[in-house]
Amino acid sequence: MTETSPQPKSMVRGKKWSEEVEEAYRFQLAGYRDAAEYKIVHNTDHVDRWPHNGYVKKLVRRDGCFYYYNKDRECPDKDVSKTKLYQY
Repeated sequence: MTETSPQPKSMVRGKKWSEEVEEAYRFQLAGYRDAAEYKIVHNTDHVDRWPHNGYVKKLVRRDGCFYYYNKDRECPDKDVSKTKLYQY
């Protein structure tokens, strides 16, 4: 890995569920900060997404295993405040 991921300027935690929180939750569950870090680690611009809503469908974890996600919301209300939203 020659390129390093950009460092965030700030971080806030989710207050209520939104599509942005859902996106961050799925990447963080797989061990990544966000989509930018995932794309740099795997040297790709492609993320498998559900066609009807654009949610992340499948991610490769850092250990090489896969995470598969449902078409619908996955982030439970109790985890919304644990989800980190980074700003660059």
